[in-house]
Amino acid sequence: MNAANFAPALVLNADFRPLNYFPLSLWSWQDTVKAVCLDRVTIISEYEQSISSPSIKLALPSVIALKAYVPQKPNPAFTRFNVFLRDRFCCQYCGTAFFASDLTFDHVLPRSKGGRTNWENVVAACSPCNFRKGSKTSSQCNMRPLAKPVSPNVWQLQENGRAFPPNHLHESWRDYLYWDSELQSDD
Repeated sequence: MNAANFAPALVLNADFRPLNYFPLSLWSWQDTVKAVCLDRVTIISEYEQSISSPSIKLALPSVIALKAYVPQKPNPAFTRFNVFLRDRFCCQYCGTAFFASDLTFDHVLPRSKGGRTNWENVVAACSPCNFRKGSKTSSQCNMRPLAKPVSPNVWQLQENGRAFPPNHLHESWRDYLYWDSELQSDD
């Protein structure tokens, strides 16, 4: 099998949780093999495919865990993508879900009226709603965000990211991702 066809490895922190859910923490097979050879990770699960050199044959890891814990930053970067993730890829005016490429962001209090570009004043918006609102305040155009924009922490974004699994989930990853886990009711 051609090495270019090998699937990536799911990367878990030392506590066996993915480093990221969205985007999912994946390493190429080359980076994974390098980390294994440098003894920086523990192999949790393997693919059926393997690679070999004259002196070693290695089954390609499908799930690895870091040996050293990487602390998570409590405050995520203020980026366009993270705003969309906070808002669950939904326009905050009409409530419709979109792909990230089809969303814009809107200043709730327009910059022309003193609004700042920060977590508390920016929301995801579709182009039609953003155009309709323009540089008016929410009260001037009777368009209020569905949720008050707030600064999320990294765990809130991770939880939101878990709601959007990638197109490909290898079966060996499922025990570590919790997307399909049934929740127990408090009843």
